[in-house]
Amino acid sequence: MTLDLDCPPTGNHQNPNKLTSSTPPAITPRPIIIDTDPGQDDALAILAAIAAPELKILGITAVAGNVPLDLTANNALKICELAGRPDIPVFAGRDRPLRRDLITAEQVHGTTGIDGADLPEPTTSLQPQNAVDWITEQLTKANEQEITICPVGPMSNIATVLEAYPTLSSKIREIVCMGGGFFVGGNTTPTAEFNVLVDPEAAQIVLHSGAPVTMLPLDVTHKALMAHHWISKVRTLGTHCGIAAANMLEFYERFDMEKYGTSGGPLHDPNVIAYLLHPEMYKGRYCNVEIETISPLTTGMTVVDWWGVTDRPVNCYYITEVDADGFYNLLLELLARLP
Repeated sequence: MTLDLDCPPTGNHQNPNKLTSSTPPAITPRPIIIDTDPGQDDALAILAAIAAPELKILGITAVAGNVPLDLTANNALKICELAGRPDIPVFAGRDRPLRRDLITAEQVHGTTGIDGADLPEPTTSLQPQNAVDWITEQLTKANEQEITICPVGPMSNIATVLEAYPTLSSKIREIVCMGGGFFVGGNTTPTAEFNVLVDPEAAQIVLHSGAPVTMLPLDVTHKALMAHHWISKVRTLGTHCGIAAANMLEFYERFDMEKYGTSGGPLHDPNVIAYLLHPEMYKGRYCNVEIETISPLTTGMTVVDWWGVTDRPVNCYYITEVDADGFYNLLLELLARLP
C-alpha cells in the first residue's frame, strides 16, 4: 500500500517536550558524499553543499556521465577551488557504466561539461585512491545509518560498491539522488532520464540495495524552472562564484529553453541539496520504483507504481512536488555565502 506524505522521511522533527534555550544548539553537520558528473547543474549542487554548514562533505566522487571521467573529475576540482575549498578531496571513479557503453551529453553541457564558466585549471590534484574503493572504505568504518550519499549523475560508482558489498547498505542513512522521470517522460529518450539511461543497471541495483532511497526525478525538477531574472540576481552577487554560476547557467539553460519552449530550464541537481536542507519544501510518496533494463524501446525507463497496483515492495520515496520559489530563494542565499 502506498502512502501520500505531507512531510518527507528524513526524520528532522523536534521533540515538543524538549526544553528550549536562548542559545541556539550547535549544528552537527550531516556527513555526505557527493557522487557527480559535472555538468553545470552538478556544479551548482556542489557549490550549494559547500555553502551549507548543515552538511559535511566527506568527499566528492566523480563518475563518467555528462562528459567523460577525466573531465568530470577535473571539473569537480575546479568547482571546489572556485568555492575556496580545495581541501575537499575529489576521487575519480568509474569511466563507464556497469554493463554498457558510455553515453555523454556534450550537446547540453558543452565540450568541457561546464561550458560558460571559463574556470582556470585546478592547482590541486585528484586523490590517488579510486572512488569506488574510497566509498567502500568510508562505509566500512562508518556507524550504522551514518552517511548520506548524494548521486547527481549515473549511479555507477555507488552500484559497484553495493553490488560487491551488499551489507554496507546498512551504513547508509539515505541515498538522495537526482534521476528518473515518470509522469513527464524522459529527457533523453521518450521514456528515459539521462542519469538513469546512462547506467540503468546501476540505478536498479541502488533501488534494490536495501538502503533508504529518495529520488528527485524530472517530475519535480520540471516544476522549478529557472527565470532569467533569477540568474541576473546570481550575477549581481558580484562574487567569483556568483559570476561563474551565472555564466554556466546562461549557457546551460539555452538547451532546455529551445527543447521545451519554456522561458527557463529546470535546474536538476541542486534539488538534492535543497531537499537535505529543507525537506519540508518537497512532497512525494513511498512506492515501488523499478528501472527497465531489457527493452530496446524503453531502456532506462523509471517505472513508478504510484497507485500501488502491484504487489512489489515499497523501495523509494519518490518526490513530485516542490516549493519552487523556496528552492530558488534558498539557492541564491547559499550562493551569496561563497567567495
